[in-house]
Amino acid sequence: MKLILFLTLLLFVSCGKDDIESSKNDNNQDNTETPKEWGDERSYVFDLNSLPEVYMTISLDEWNRMLAEYDKDNNTKEYFHCDVDMKLKGENYTVADAGVRLKGNTSRRRPENGNGKHVKDNADWQHCHFQFNFRKYNKDEEHTIRGVRKMYLKWFKDDAAYCREIYCYDLFRRFGVWTAIENCYCRLWVHVEGDKEPAYYGIYEMNETIDDTYLKMRKDKFGSHKGNLWKCNYGASLNYDRDKNASIGESDGSYDPIYEIEELGDDDLIAAKNQLLHFMKQLRDLKGQQLHDWLEKAIDIELLMRTYAVNVAVGMWDDYWNNTNNFYIYFNSTDTQNYKFYLIPYDYDNTLGTSHNCGVQSDSGRHDPLNWGNSDTSPLLAKILQFDDFKKIYIDALNELCSSSGEFYYTTSIARIKGWHAMIEKYVDNDTGEDTKIKDRPAGWGNHSEYRLWESTDANTNWFRVRAASMPKK
Repeated sequence: MKLILFLTLLLFVSCGKDDIESSKNDNNQDNTETPKEWGDERSYVFDLNSLPEVYMTISLDEWNRMLAEYDKDNNTKEYFHCDVDMKLKGENYTVADAGVRLKGNTSRRRPENGNGKHVKDNADWQHCHFQFNFRKYNKDEEHTIRGVRKMYLKWFKDDAAYCREIYCYDLFRRFGVWTAIENCYCRLWVHVEGDKEPAYYGIYEMNETIDDTYLKMRKDKFGSHKGNLWKCNYGASLNYDRDKNASIGESDGSYDPIYEIEELGDDDLIAAKNQLLHFMKQLRDLKGQQLHDWLEKAIDIELLMRTYAVNVAVGMWDDYWNNTNNFYIYFNSTDTQNYKFYLIPYDYDNTLGTSHNCGVQSDSGRHDPLNWGNSDTSPLLAKILQFDDFKKIYIDALNELCSSSGEFYYTTSIARIKGWHAMIEKYVDNDTGEDTKIKDRPAGWGNHSEYRLWESTDANTNWFRVRAASMPKK
């Protein structure tokens, strides 16, 4: 009898402790009605220590319409109606009648393999990228998840290690690069209405989008969220002689210009274009101390040098400097001559040993950080690094990252990656039949298959050690 009473008491105490912890967690969350305006909840939603569950429900008609639009134009930007449910830290969130679209450049795919319409209960599912716009059809705060209006869900294309872009954005944030987006892992299900069961798409990457909300949530750091935001597509070199006649403007849905305006500060596209060209022209025309002083005024040099230190440390070869690709720029003013320029890092899945013959590079692990790209084509970094005080910031940042106490150090990096894998590994297997295991391999199309992140700590094959050895000395 005493044993029974003891076990009952133990169960009561245990349950009571859980209830207390649950109550603490509840008190740390806003359980009141959804406010008219959320504050900055990004770090809550995109929390790398949690694993949100995302369920997309879409009607058969909308799913078939998505498939048909893809078949007609595989670069379609069309949105489709869906409902989104998310389980986040024990809380359930529902957004009815949200918008979803397919995303990706060379990685864009048909979400269901085959031709024609959906195959009920026997679909050949395929990994693809999705973007949710919760307020696409309903412009109210009920159509957000804790104030987050959009999110980009990416599959781990060519990344059997399930960590490359996660690692890179996390490293940016740890290193004080506040322009880097928030992101985390999630699990994704897609339910086409009429099917018996939803399709489990597996582990995805859940990314903050770079848009007006991104700017608003950083307005105190930018100084203003009402400037001009550009998405820079392949060919964006910031080289005035090369790009003065390049396509600069808005996407028409079927064609994306090299410099694509995403947010227009004062609805004056001509002024925004002139501002962009002014920056390029100053970069070309100014020399010596004049150039130094203008760079110091027009750019947050320390932020840019720390941004590029991370960019080069992780081996991002498909970037601005080497391949005129994959970045955003933001001018925090609409004034065509007075502004602060920010380079925003973007798209970091082809990193950490996924190397390629591109630009001036053939081995991103051993390539010189001081000559990362062709500076005649892409002049910005070379223009900055010609000045000793700016160059020192860059070299110091590289060495800070790679030091034994730095965030890029190989034992520290391996521990972080293994911690994430412990959280996701039992959920990787999925209904697409693709990417069902975590493997320490770079992309198969890369040119350096020997690189490893955690399986080897050898100085010649461990990515973090190889990269650290290439850094310039102070």
